[in-house]
Amino acid sequence: MRILQIIPSISLVYGGPSQMIRGLSAALGKLGVEVTILTTNSNGDSGQEPLDVPLDIPVQENGYQVRYFPCSPFRRYKFSLDLLNWLKKHASEYDLAHIHALFSPVSSASATVARYQKLPYILRPLGTLDPADLNKKKQLKKLYAALLERPNIAGAAAIHFTSQEEARISERFGVKTNDLVIPLGVTLPELTQTPQAILSHLEIKSDVPIILFLSRIEPKKGLDILIPALEKVLKTGLEFQFILAGSNPQDPEYEAKIKQKIQQSPLGEKTIIPGFVTGEIKTALLKKADLFVLSSYYENFGIAVAEAMVAGTPVVISKGIYIWEDVEKAQGGWVGNGNIDEISSLIETALTNPQERQRRGLNAQNYALNYYSWDAIAKQMIQDYQRLIFNSKQ
Repeated sequence: MRILQIIPSISLVYGGPSQMIRGLSAALGKLGVEVTILTTNSNGDSGQEPLDVPLDIPVQENGYQVRYFPCSPFRRYKFSLDLLNWLKKHASEYDLAHIHALFSPVSSASATVARYQKLPYILRPLGTLDPADLNKKKQLKKLYAALLERPNIAGAAAIHFTSQEEARISERFGVKTNDLVIPLGVTLPELTQTPQAILSHLEIKSDVPIILFLSRIEPKKGLDILIPALEKVLKTGLEFQFILAGSNPQDPEYEAKIKQKIQQSPLGEKTIIPGFVTGEIKTALLKKADLFVLSSYYENFGIAVAEAMVAGTPVVISKGIYIWEDVEKAQGGWVGNGNIDEISSLIETALTNPQERQRRGLNAQNYALNYYSWDAIAKQMIQDYQRLIFNSKQ
């Protein structure tokens, strides 16, 4: 079986959508699937140099290959005529394409090329069909959907959602779709030292509970809920350290605004801000934390939550994170509706019950290891790939 994975950009850093693509491709490769990733050399939306990678040459990685193409002339919107020309020429050599991200020119055009070349394809929206996301630049997206995404969705062999909630609320523009609900996998790098040793530069207190936020610093992550919720917890007299890990190179003004808000708050003296973290530092933070918090308005999956779970850290999350039902079912943390009072109350409950935190952390880890394993996900994906390929030939 020969599969194309197509995504507008894929970072060399193992995180976010890049983690999903590389993790899935490696797991598929282990099971004998020949995977080629098509992507561009874009390295973010703005202010960052393109990736220093060979172009239009297969780069062998962990059981799969990647082909990077120049992203031009619209770096901000991820377009590559070279990628599309390659796809048009080589589509017949593959059995199926798995296309990631809607409302992105290179993904939209790839779906159109695949359709005209009779190559069956799956679309993974990455949350772009969420009504909250569609409300951003609403009129432009309405036009874009009518011209491109509605025909692409109608022509897709399936739509890949990563949670039942994402599938339930997603807009299909009146098109009847074949839905696949398959979660994302989670892997964390092994540590070569103890978390304490790896994090020594952060001067974390060893005798005070750690509350960790580790995600992209952007408005949808609900920091306007979390910060005042933590301020309320402070007023109760409970001791904790707050670690805000993450960045937002595409919106540095918002990132600076959040940092300033914390620094001007009583929360400031309790907060450590290490910036963007990855690799062993990221894993060490997830393992060292006593509680992981995320009060997002909407997340089609919530990979950071799943990473905290696999690290054995209990979570406090909002129902805007669409794997909240998994967290409740596993009793792997605390779930609220996402308002300040409720998030504050849940954090207080967690901080005052260390034995319950430990129990829920173990529950979270066991659930994540069983259900967010790339090997298990790859087996399910292969079955769906085979079924869709068979149906396309009927």
